[in-house]
Amino acid sequence: MWLKPIPSCFSMLKPYCSATPPPPTTLKFITAMKTTEEPDVGIFCYISQLPGFRGILKQRYSDFMVNEVDTDGNIVHLTNLDAPAETVKEIETKTHDATSKDYTIEIELFRSLVDPDDAERLEAIINQINSGSEDSILPIVLSPDYDKSHRTAVHNFFKENFKFLVTDTVDGPDASSKCIRVRINSGGQNSRGRNSRKRKERGDKPFDSRGSDDWSENVGKFLRFHLYKENKDTQEALGIIAKMLGIQPRSFGFAGTKDKRAVTTQRVTVFKQLASRLAALNDRLIGIKVGDFCYVKEGLVLGQLLGNRFTITLRGVVADSEDTIKASAIALGKQGFINYFGLQRFGSGSVPTHLIGATLLRGEWKSTVSLFLDPREGDILLMLLGIAREYYKETNDIEGTLRQLPRHLVSEKAILQCLKKCPGNYLQALKAIPRTLRMMYVHSYQSYLWNHAASMRVQKYGTDRVVLGDLVYCKGNETEKVSEVVSSECVDENGNDTLDPIDLDDISGTNLPEERLNLVKAVTAEDILSGNYTIDDVVLPMPGSRVIFPENDIAHVFHDLAKKDAISLTESVHNVKEFSITSMTGSYRRVFQKPMDFEWEILKYIDGNKPLVDTDFDKIAKTKPSSLNEDGRLHDKTKQSECLDNDIGLQTDDNGAEVKGEELPQAESLCDTNPQETQTALKLSFTLPASCYATMAIRELLKTSTSVAFHKTLN
Repeated sequence: MWLKPIPSCFSMLKPYCSATPPPPTTLKFITAMKTTEEPDVGIFCYISQLPGFRGILKQRYSDFMVNEVDTDGNIVHLTNLDAPAETVKEIETKTHDATSKDYTIEIELFRSLVDPDDAERLEAIINQINSGSEDSILPIVLSPDYDKSHRTAVHNFFKENFKFLVTDTVDGPDASSKCIRVRINSGGQNSRGRNSRKRKERGDKPFDSRGSDDWSENVGKFLRFHLYKENKDTQEALGIIAKMLGIQPRSFGFAGTKDKRAVTTQRVTVFKQLASRLAALNDRLIGIKVGDFCYVKEGLVLGQLLGNRFTITLRGVVADSEDTIKASAIALGKQGFINYFGLQRFGSGSVPTHLIGATLLRGEWKSTVSLFLDPREGDILLMLLGIAREYYKETNDIEGTLRQLPRHLVSEKAILQCLKKCPGNYLQALKAIPRTLRMMYVHSYQSYLWNHAASMRVQKYGTDRVVLGDLVYCKGNETEKVSEVVSSECVDENGNDTLDPIDLDDISGTNLPEERLNLVKAVTAEDILSGNYTIDDVVLPMPGSRVIFPENDIAHVFHDLAKKDAISLTESVHNVKEFSITSMTGSYRRVFQKPMDFEWEILKYIDGNKPLVDTDFDKIAKTKPSSLNEDGRLHDKTKQSECLDNDIGLQTDDNGAEVKGEELPQAESLCDTNPQETQTALKLSFTLPASCYATMAIRELLKTSTSVAFHKTLN
């Protein structure tokens, strides 16, 4: 079906599906929405016109499996939980240097610098060292210190007088205080710990590398392992492991964050840790396993992957006939799907991330802060969060609000802590948000524009041919004909578009490495006659200073929609570069994507509580029959009550102590109201490049929304 050219990109935009897009609405007026729906972010169209069917996505988290694909094209699996025979030995350096000198004078000087109780703690730890029992000495934490310059003086005092000890700063008992932690330097008196050099001189050395210079030189300094996790996001899982090892979470490196509500396996590296230490954690870890250990020379960084292998089971499938299911599956494999940014890109809160991005691009700093802190209609579902926001609005009590906010609200906490120090400085408060988080909001707005442009491209020009003015990646020696040199790298120069769990549900958000060097050109009449390009070559830009736009009507979508939001894509209204599209490089994204190595299978099942596909962990279990229970499953608490979203794991209380998650009873009837009735499931297996959303492939198949709220109604 072809549409005649239309003057407006939005007023007549209609998808192939029955859903009708909302009328043109400036982002400023959608704050009341409870959840973001697909039409709100430009997701309207489908490639095929086949009828959809009913299917439940993620009824159980084990129905959604993700295995990373490394840069060599290997699918990452967990195959072995055991540590290899260690060829690495940490060279033990005793700290008896402390006994070669009487530190009475230094302790007295220290007493004049800090609280008397802190001096007593220091004296006690030195006495323990002198007694030869340093192996059992625990770190000490000094009294809360609100003065940064004083903390610096204390750090320097230790560096000058107690070289066998190292210090760092940890959070204090309240939001505005910090404490200095003191512990033994395992590298001895001559070791150079983290605090012995300036940050810029440490380069990329991990945070917890102090005292680790004593390491065998015949093997790599990084331990690489495969991280298997169930119903946990990557940051959460690594945080648990870090706490058990006594190191900082930032000591780990990984290529991409994986979905929380899923079973995933990915590669992780950690600096100078023994495989035996990590392997020993498996008996204590719940919902997490580590294995397939090896030592490597370099740690992983974001983007070092080709993509992900997905194994997705759609349960409760209902269609007109089995032929309908088969036809849709075959069409997905052959035609692919529109490569939209999925709903995960725009957040799960009542204020979508692209709305926050728009206010940042307009330079409305106070309004942006209000979007984070003001009460929201959606907060009714999160009582504690709603109470905290209402409390702040009524009292303006920052300290009291910080105590009430859940710990996972990193942005809100960072803003409030900065406003406490710098009242009224809203820009500075926004810059207090970790960079990877604050950049995600602007990138979300770019994605919002891209989705709308992709919908218009499909709606106006169809899905089967290249048209005049389309942008395509150049092929072969044709790159010589392109006068405009354009980068296809990530959307900002640092490529840190990939850290936030909101954005990274079932994706890894960087472009394929081979596409970074490709150049882009607009299709000419000569190109169309020659047939050099197909629909698979068509790309659209993520707006930035170094991209070009299509030389047809699709270019207007970007500019017109941005203009409705009082945003210019060519001029910035403020001088804050990180919140300006004109200061970003920009990138390109393929409009259509085909799943690779696509396989599908129709399954029949009766008990909705039993998994239909073996996980990596299940496959390992089959090799160890002694640990199986009567159902052939491992005795593992992670398999309990998936339907209730029971996120069992090692958690921490406010003091950082480990506590076990509460175990919920089995609730089989909640998942399957009639366990004796035979039901149909569709199992899909396919590989997607990094930055592609598997949920958009499922959307093309089912012709229904991928929103969490919608699939909960099916449950």
